[in-house]
Amino acid sequence: MKIQKIILYGLLFGLCGCMQYHSPERNTWSQILAGTSFTDMNETSKTAKLPVYMGHGGKIITTNGNLSPNMQYGDKNNIDNTQLINYMSKMEYELYDSLRKPGISVQRAGTDVVVILVRDAIMEPNIADISKDGADTLKIIDTILKKYNATFMEIAGYTDAMKNTTAAKSLSLDMAQRVGVYFAQHGISTSRMFIVGRGSARPIAAQDDIGRLANRRVEIRISPAR
Repeated sequence: MKIQKIILYGLLFGLCGCMQYHSPERNTWSQILAGTSFTDMNETSKTAKLPVYMGHGGKIITTNGNLSPNMQYGDKNNIDNTQLINYMSKMEYELYDSLRKPGISVQRAGTDVVVILVRDAIMEPNIADISKDGADTLKIIDTILKKYNATFMEIAGYTDAMKNTTAAKSLSLDMAQRVGVYFAQHGISTSRMFIVGRGSARPIAAQDDIGRLANRRVEIRISPAR
């Protein structure tokens, strides 16, 4: 009987592991994303969000006491900045090393790290839902975000050029929210999140057939909490 139970649990675990992720019903998103800021992430908005973030167990990047001898008597701001840069550089390398897939890139923007996810790399081709490959990619990012948890993140959706700017904003926000919902459902605190839909603003490629595919994307900008 005991062996039968073990076999049954093993089969159930295997089935769960093979099940494809699907975004939940839209009417549940507001509850799942409670605590998310639906605005641009900048220094002002991060400062305003910091008390909420800290109240939910958030961490900030500071000196950890393990300084090399030549840093023991330096200026605190310089030491903190060095720690911050090292922290973000390690995260950037792990993301870059783990996300060597078509349609995905990792870039540095000052002290921030930006992960660019072309729509076709994470979404189903003809429906608004995260694909199996997309869920695998988001799982990798989710794991690294949990490891480097002294960070905020802005999840921004973009479309290609569209005549209807309202529709473009709506579509881009939908993509960003789906990614945010995935992270929230997999243990990332919404107190770290900013979510925006920017429509066809900030194209990164020409608006030809190939360029449009690159412009339909989600960018995850990861910024140090301090």
